[in-house]
Amino acid sequence: MKFLNEDEELNPIVSAVNLIDVFLVIIAALLIAIAQNPLNVFSEDSVTVVKNAGKPNMEVIVKEGKEIKQYKSTGAIGTGEGARAGVAYKMADGSFVYVPEGQDGAKAKSQETKLK
Repeated sequence: MKFLNEDEELNPIVSAVNLIDVFLVIIAALLIAIAQNPLNVFSEDSVTVVKNAGKPNMEVIVKEGKEIKQYKSTGAIGTGEGARAGVAYKMADGSFVYVPEGQDGAKAKSQETKLK
């Protein structure tokens, strides 16, 4: 019956049980971190993530449902084709007013004079 009277401090299994508990806590923390990731494939939310904002190597990642799209910046500013669509005015209170340009130029000019 010497086995039953052994001191618990000398038993190596006791320290192994403590290590298992530590690893279980670490695994639980990692699972929580993965679940809270905004790009988690199991969440149904729409998420937009901007990496390196304002820098030449900026990336925009858009997740809509289960579809993930990644857009990379080319570093070029103001490229593309387009046409003037109207005029925007900043008011004294800080708000903006947009005046669209129509086919009738006189109508757009009359709207501009009303804003001044």
